[in-house]
Amino acid sequence: MGKAGKALKQVLSANGISQSRLASTLGVERPIVFRWFHEQTDPTAETVAKIVEILRELDPGAASEFIHLYLGDESPSSPSAASVISAQSLPESNQLNISALSRLFSDTTNSYKYLFFLSLLDILNRRQFEVLSPISFQELIVEMIANAWYPHTFFKLSFGKQDKIAQKLDSLALNIEEPILQFKDSDKKLLRKAIASQDLKDAVSHLRRYVPFRLIVPFLETELEGISRGKGNQVDLAIPAIADRYFEDKKPLYRFDATIHKDCHSIIVHPDWAAYLERYYVIVRGWLAWEWMRYMQSRNPSTPAIANKLFVPTKRNSLGKQTDYWKVVLRSQELRCIYSQQLLNIEKLSLDHYLPWSFVAHDQLWNLLPTVPEVNSSKSNNLPNSTYFRKFVELQHIGLTITYKNLTKGQWTRQVEPYILDMRVNKQEDLLDLQKLFNAYDQLINPLVSLASNQGFSTDWIYTK
Repeated sequence: MGKAGKALKQVLSANGISQSRLASTLGVERPIVFRWFHEQTDPTAETVAKIVEILRELDPGAASEFIHLYLGDESPSSPSAASVISAQSLPESNQLNISALSRLFSDTTNSYKYLFFLSLLDILNRRQFEVLSPISFQELIVEMIANAWYPHTFFKLSFGKQDKIAQKLDSLALNIEEPILQFKDSDKKLLRKAIASQDLKDAVSHLRRYVPFRLIVPFLETELEGISRGKGNQVDLAIPAIADRYFEDKKPLYRFDATIHKDCHSIIVHPDWAAYLERYYVIVRGWLAWEWMRYMQSRNPSTPAIANKLFVPTKRNSLGKQTDYWKVVLRSQELRCIYSQQLLNIEKLSLDHYLPWSFVAHDQLWNLLPTVPEVNSSKSNNLPNSTYFRKFVELQHIGLTITYKNLTKGQWTRQVEPYILDMRVNKQEDLLDLQKLFNAYDQLINPLVSLASNQGFSTDWIYTK
C-alpha cells in the first residue's frame, strides 16, 4: 500500500501541482486524490496510466518523475528525477538506434519478449555490464522463468492461454524455500538455482527457436527487407548471419555465437549497447516495467494491484496500525476466531487477509481480521469457505462499532476511509448498520472471490486441527 501515493505526493509537492488541480483534470473528486496523496488507498493500474497522461499535460517532467518513483530504482545511485524521461521515450544516442529499442515490444502477443529483455537486463546488471563472455540461451531462459515465477505462480496472473513460459512453470516441481516466499531472495539466486535443477530441454528448445532472433528485428529492418515473414518465416533463419555481418555498422543489441540458426547457443551484447544500458539502467528498466505492466494489465483486466505483482516484492508492509485497531476492539470485548472458534489472546494476535494478500496485494483494514497464528498459517493463501463469510462481516461490524465508540471522530474517520472508498457506501454511518455492511461486503467480496478462483487460488478452505 502507498507506492503510488508516495510517488504522487513527492511529485505534486515538488512540482507545485495541487491535489485539486489533478482531481479536476483527472475527472475525479478531490477526496480520492487526497486518499492517494496520504497513502490511504492506491489507484488501480488503469488509473495510474491516466495519472501519467494527465501529468504529461500539466508538466512532462512531473510525469517522468512519477514514473521513475513508481516503477524505477529508488537507490541513492539513481539519476536525479530531472534526468528521468517519459515511459514512452528513451535517452537519445548518436551511436545507437534508440528508435529500434523503443519498438522492441511492438505488436507483441505473448510474454516472451518482455521476459527476455527483462532477463537480459538482470543478467547484465549482475555481471556489472561486462560483455566479454557470451550469455547462453540456457542462462537467459532460467532467468526468464525466474522472472515469471512471482507474477504467474505466486500471484497467479495470466500470461495468455498459449504462453509456453507459464505452461513450463506449471510443469516444474520446484523446491521453493522459505526465503523465496518471504521475499528475501531479491536477486532470485535461490529461485534460479531451483529452476536450473529442473529438466528445461523442451523450454530451451522452444524459446531459443524464435525469441532471441525476433527481438532484434527492429535493429535490422532494412537488411531484412525481402525476406519472407509469412508462412515459412525465413527471418529467424537469416538473423544470425545478418546480425553478425552488420554488428559494427548497424549495431544491433546483440549478435549470436554462430551465423547458422541451429548452431546458435548464446548471445553477445554489443559493447556500445552495454555502455548505454549501464548508464541509463534505471530509465530503461522503468520503461520496460511500464510496458510490461501495460501488457499484463491487458491480460488480467480485472485483477487488482497489477503493478505490485510483476517483480520480486521487496518486503511486506508492517501490520502494526491494523493490529492496534483490533487490540482496541479486544480490550472492549472478547472475540473468537471465526475459523477455529478459539478465544483470541490480545498478546498472541495474528491478522489474516480474508482474501489472500497474494491476490489483493494490499493490507486494507476491511480485508483483515484477527485470528490465532496457527490458524493463519494453516489458511495460507487459500480462499475461505463461504460459510465463514457472514461471521467475517459480523466480526468487521463489531470492530467498526466498538472503534466508533472508543476512537475520536477524526481517528475513526481515517480508519474507515478505505471501507467507504472500496465498498462505495453512501455515508460513514452505513458501516454501523449490519445489513447495509453485509450488502456492501457481498457486492465487493463475491466478485473478487470468483476472480481469484478463476486465477487458480484454492477455494473452500476450512480449518481443521
